[in-house]
Amino acid sequence: MSEDIKEKTAKTAKLYFEGYPGERPFDLWRSFDKGLARDLSMFITGKMYARERIPHQTRQLITVAALTVLERTEELKLHIYGALNVGCNPHDIAEVIFQCGIYGGMPVVNQSLKLLREVLQERGAWPLETQED
Repeated sequence: MSEDIKEKTAKTAKLYFEGYPGERPFDLWRSFDKGLARDLSMFITGKMYARERIPHQTRQLITVAALTVLERTEELKLHIYGALNVGCNPHDIAEVIFQCGIYGGMPVVNQSLKLLREVLQERGAWPLETQED
């Protein structure tokens, strides 16, 4: 395994997930299989998330949208942290979640907005200033 991919994985994991208070997927995987956890992390974080074809902000907003529609709330919370960590504006994250209502329905929007609010509260960034169109 190259030192370059190890460095990219560590750098990207820190960028996205520093400060996340919950269990990270890598920690869960590692508790069952250290080698597979390393391999998965190197690919997902060190190769996929570290790619620079699209900005980290765009990548995280896409991830928030996908996880919202799929109702993957535990993973969504992790990636809301990631989105904020890479500089996404909370209003933009909320807008992405609202957009998902067209495809996933309003119950997933409500559930996801509650998670966004929870994360913002944990980070001391709630309440937000309300925006109008």
